[in-house]
Amino acid sequence: MNPVALRPKERSSLRIKLGKTYYISRRYLKWMLNRNKFAKTRQRVLLPYSAFGHQTPLLRKLQGVDMSYQYNKIKNLKLAIERLNGVIIQPGETFSYWKLIGNPTKKKGYVDGMVLHYGRFTKGTGGGLCQLSNLIYWMTLHTPLTVTERHRHSFDVFPDSNRTQPFGSGATCAYNYLDLQIENGTGVPYQLHVRLTDTHLVGEWRCAEPQLYSYHIYEKDHSITPAYWGGYIRHNELWRKAYNRQHKLVEEEFITENNAIMMYEPLLEQQSIK
Repeated sequence: MNPVALRPKERSSLRIKLGKTYYISRRYLKWMLNRNKFAKTRQRVLLPYSAFGHQTPLLRKLQGVDMSYQYNKIKNLKLAIERLNGVIIQPGETFSYWKLIGNPTKKKGYVDGMVLHYGRFTKGTGGGLCQLSNLIYWMTLHTPLTVTERHRHSFDVFPDSNRTQPFGSGATCAYNYLDLQIENGTGVPYQLHVRLTDTHLVGEWRCAEPQLYSYHIYEKDHSITPAYWGGYIRHNELWRKAYNRQHKLVEEEFITENNAIMMYEPLLEQQSIK
């Protein structure tokens, strides 16, 4: 962990705009140069076997956040799901979150939702789509698919109240330079199935053959340390255990390291996980 690199940096709005333009343009170039490797086929008929499924609540009461943005988020999720549901990743292909969804603009029906920007909440067109990328990332960790690009927020915004997954197990997104990309290095097609109920975002990876392994995701080396500029930094590592069909451990592997600036007092976090 490098505390100097984590320290918040003040950037002008012009610098931020120019930086986004540069990274968006660079991503378009990469897409053009590698257009044949990305998954794009979708089918309504589901593959026969469930690899892993998960669901997350659509609405949460968050202190200081207007609930209207969460209701708008549901509208945005519906539009994004229309572009993702049923997509097949053939062996050798790569799933790209933003290449499939496209630019979430008002012209396409997207509305203002909640966006985290430099540790603060603001509104933005298409806001709330991180819930979908978080879900897909978490599900992917329970499959043999390979995450080749993933980003997480530099800020830890909320205490662990009712948390069911380890800290740092999500994947943030911003069109199109913060993408979630998943490669199918297996010999079996995988299919993404996502939908909304009245209360939850529901997802599932399905596959053409039964999975050989099941997976358990857990954290190591969790710590909260004071930052030299004030405040605190939260750290952990995500690891994964793979079990065969006889439920015997066959592999334990490192997934990723997470470091984030805490936007609340550590005492709140400790109270929430008792």
